[in-house]
Amino acid sequence: MVDFLAENNLCGQAILRIVSRGNANIAELLRLSEFIPAVFRLKDKSDQQKYGDIICDFSYFKGLEYYEGKLEAKPELQDLDEEFRENNIEILTRFYLAFESVHKYVVDLIRYLDDLNEGVYIQQTLETVLLNEDGKQLLCEALYLYGVMLLVIDQKMEGEVRERMLVSYYRYSAARSSVDSNLDDICKLLRSTGYTSHPGAKRPPNYPESYFQRVPISPTFISMVIGRLRSDDIYNQVSAYPLPEHRSTALATQAAMLCVCLYFTPSILHTQQAKMREIVDKYFPDNWVISIYMGITVNLVEAWEPYKAAKTALNYTLETANIREQASRYAASVESLRPQVQQLLKEGFLREEIVLDNIPKLLNCLRDCNVAIRWLMLHTAESAYDPNNKRLRQIKDQVINDSKYNPKVLFQLLLDTAQFEFILKEMFKQMLAEKQLKWESYKKEGSERMMELAEVFSGVKPLTRVEKNENLQAWFREISKQIESLNYEDSTAAGRKTVQLIQALVEVQEFHQLESNLQVCQFLADTRKFLHQMIRTINIKEEVLITMQIVGDLSYAWQIIDSFTSIMQESIRANPTMVTKLRATFLKLASALDLPLLRINQVNSPDLLSVSQFYSGELVAYVRKVLQIIPESMFTSLAKIIKLQIHDIMEVPTRLDKDKLKDYAQLSARYEVDPKQLLEDGIRKELVKRVAYALHKGLIFNPKAKPSELMPKLKEMAATMDGFYRSFEYIQDYVSIYGLKIWQEEVSRIINYNVEQECNSFLRTKIQDWQSVYQSTHIPIPKYPSVDESATFIGRLCREILRITDPKTTCYIDQLNTWYDMRTHQEVTNSRLFSEIQDTLGTFGLNGLDRLLCFMIVKELQNFLTVLQKNILKDKAAVDVFKALLSAVNPVKGIVANASKVYTNAVAKTQKIWPAYLEAIMKVGQMQILRQQIANELNYSCKFDSKHLAAALDNLNKSLLSDIEAHYQDPSLPYPKEDNTLLYEITAYLEAAGIHNPLNKIYITTKRLPYFPIVNFLFLIAQLPKLQYNKSQGMTCRKAADPVDWAPLVLGLLTLLKQFHSRYTEHFLALIGQFIRSIMEQCTSQKIPDMPSDVVGALMFLEDYVRYTKLPRKVAEAHVPSFIFDEFRTVL
Repeated sequence: MVDFLAENNLCGQAILRIVSRGNANIAELLRLSEFIPAVFRLKDKSDQQKYGDIICDFSYFKGLEYYEGKLEAKPELQDLDEEFRENNIEILTRFYLAFESVHKYVVDLIRYLDDLNEGVYIQQTLETVLLNEDGKQLLCEALYLYGVMLLVIDQKMEGEVRERMLVSYYRYSAARSSVDSNLDDICKLLRSTGYTSHPGAKRPPNYPESYFQRVPISPTFISMVIGRLRSDDIYNQVSAYPLPEHRSTALATQAAMLCVCLYFTPSILHTQQAKMREIVDKYFPDNWVISIYMGITVNLVEAWEPYKAAKTALNYTLETANIREQASRYAASVESLRPQVQQLLKEGFLREEIVLDNIPKLLNCLRDCNVAIRWLMLHTAESAYDPNNKRLRQIKDQVINDSKYNPKVLFQLLLDTAQFEFILKEMFKQMLAEKQLKWESYKKEGSERMMELAEVFSGVKPLTRVEKNENLQAWFREISKQIESLNYEDSTAAGRKTVQLIQALVEVQEFHQLESNLQVCQFLADTRKFLHQMIRTINIKEEVLITMQIVGDLSYAWQIIDSFTSIMQESIRANPTMVTKLRATFLKLASALDLPLLRINQVNSPDLLSVSQFYSGELVAYVRKVLQIIPESMFTSLAKIIKLQIHDIMEVPTRLDKDKLKDYAQLSARYEVDPKQLLEDGIRKELVKRVAYALHKGLIFNPKAKPSELMPKLKEMAATMDGFYRSFEYIQDYVSIYGLKIWQEEVSRIINYNVEQECNSFLRTKIQDWQSVYQSTHIPIPKYPSVDESATFIGRLCREILRITDPKTTCYIDQLNTWYDMRTHQEVTNSRLFSEIQDTLGTFGLNGLDRLLCFMIVKELQNFLTVLQKNILKDKAAVDVFKALLSAVNPVKGIVANASKVYTNAVAKTQKIWPAYLEAIMKVGQMQILRQQIANELNYSCKFDSKHLAAALDNLNKSLLSDIEAHYQDPSLPYPKEDNTLLYEITAYLEAAGIHNPLNKIYITTKRLPYFPIVNFLFLIAQLPKLQYNKSQGMTCRKAADPVDWAPLVLGLLTLLKQFHSRYTEHFLALIGQFIRSIMEQCTSQKIPDMPSDVVGALMFLEDYVRYTKLPRKVAEAHVPSFIFDEFRTVL
């Protein structure tokens, strides 16, 4: 018969594929359970208020029209709904596919069983498959894995959350469905069961059997699987555990499968006393806590509580006397095993000959250790006992008391066992690899010795003083031939023959009185020794390794091991060489990966990579968590250094601390086992944790503080960061890492991540943590709850700067780069602020601040346009004024008759629309000033710190621009293609080096707007009366009660105009020119000698406009004769 798992056996391959998919599905469900978007839990009040109307459970399907109608009635809800869809559709699709694959799995399993019944697979029926060893295993696994999937889903993803996710997916996706599974079936299978995993929660009635019966599976199949699991040893594990008291451990995997499968036929659990008694006697006579899959533990006392037959059967195991007997047995076992294993681990004890002579003894010791560790770990695990259940508490207390449970002792035994197992395995692998070579060399040595002896008895050899003896000579030659003829391939015959040869050599020595000659005796003894070695070597079997693999299984502790983390860390802190033993424990834990990967590997499934990556990722994350204690200890010492670095100027005392640090870290001992990368990642993690916390705590500002806390806090923060930086520089040589590189990479990552999170509030499609290029699973950047409207420290810093430089309370003097308080005329802050930020947060910080300001400008401009379109251009009275003014000023090249009256009237009629307009324009202008200051600071420090980079960027920028200009004059010349990222990439570099002009930036896309130039012109002349010209300060505010700051006003208008077509700007400048000419004309005709202040303001605006935009003077002179400019300067 063809092997059941052979590639050409369709029946075997089909079920193998199903089981392989089952293992992959469970890994995907476990992976996704970490990524459930918190919003679907609707835990917070704020989430409930915000998303309550757009996230629904299955009640949605009953009132579909009602829910959708509620959405359509409110445009803001629709907007929120659309934004929510954009942000979550990707993860929802991933969840849906995982749910769908569970349903598809059970559908495929049912189809396979139908095919078996209908005879699709030639000569195969359910009965014949169950008779085959592999077939039996796979069919049992297929049912068991489906049960595990359902339990994992219910444990890791609460019913309500599942329902909300499925409904959201249904609403947001175009109802995608595959041939086998549609959304209705998936919803039926995965609707809420009422179960929650919170301790103390009541178990729903008929749970989980009613859940398991949502998709009906053939009862014949279920009963046959349970029959097999009850009676057979389907994995042949008992051979690895010959002792009867180890039987429940030998059958533990099967017991777990049986427990899950019994939920498919609850009648056995409820009423079939005899069967349950048989099951308990065979599988649970001495245990009641089991691991069902990758460390998910179940306590049968609790699990079987609702089932009469099961509960009654288990009560025999749970009798006080039985619990005491088991616990005391394992207590005694641990007591005797610890010294035994420690003796075996002594240096030089486990030598090859000792191992080969004592294989059974060593294996027994391993079995005893592993069985004891397993029982104690499972039966004392916190997670296995619900603290709210009185009976469970009593059982647990009894186990702990009677087994004299001490987690440290148990952990020590686990460490020693793992180390012993590791050494033994390595030795065995080595011996297996060299087995044939050694055997052949012993054979050759033995045969040669016999030949030499034969020659000795020939009497020819001088100096041997041995008489000639032809009989012995012939006999030894014969023995030599016999040794030579031993065949490695036929190990049984060779073994028997070797024993006979040893016997013959003993006899020849006795019968021929050869003892008198020491040389001959020595030769005979050597040959016997070689023959003994041959017997030992031929007994090195792979079965020993397989037994060790089975016995050493630690998959049950995949989750419980976490409860030992603090013990591991304490022991590392006390004794760093402990890491060596921990390595063996982690490797032992890694063997748990074989369980889910075995079937996936057998079928060569492409899922192998993702599943192994998931589980090994989990293991590596755990190893990192344990070893994080090393960088933590290091940073504790570092904190002392930082304190000295910041507060003590003298360098000498820190010498001592550095030496202490080296002793303390005991790195040489750690390096024996710890790869450098793991240590470096640990250091990075600790650095990120501490720096992120320092930034979070250090940059919280009180908005009511007078004067602002900004500068003092920045100075303090700069000192802290400098302390970190210098101390990090100190220790880098001790741990042999690139301190500066790590520092720059991690600090930039922290700042960029915080900027990204802060900018999320301006984005519709938010960047989630798992999508962020700055966030990492191994070295996570901590996320702190926000303390005000800002999400992060960078937002708080930005808003504090905006608060203290608010144009409503301060006046910015451009020539001095300084802000003054409008009322007190005291200096508020100046450009030193940006040098201070550079010192504190470095280039990344300034750059991030700049990026955040860009987002704020965009938001401000968008809000402004909304106000303009919805309020101003919809206001009929205002539009009539604009129309009248437009006809009055036409043509723009001419002069307006009766100018003062025309302009004053228009301004008076539109007075009420300007305050909101002014606020928006000034906010944009204020942020543009800040962006200019940041660019200056970045450029200055770039030229100072990396002049070559600054020069290279500058030249590249100029040459690129000249190439692009040349292309526009002659299109045959080259230009970067669509897919070329050069321009995009160089922009990032230029902005980081401050080689850009924020005023030239296009922030938003705009449409054509009517009356736009005339609205802005009217707005400007409405503000001019509030300003006056001052020789030393330029344009300043007349009254502090009616604040207008000149620089933000000019820059805000300039930025706004820049967003539109240049013809609007042309028209706007022409209107200002006409205003100046018309008023001047009126003054001349009325013989008013002084230039009116409004004209001075308008001329100042034109001058500043030309200066800021770096345009030639003739742009302004096109609208105002040059003599007016010249006169205006002399008048001033």
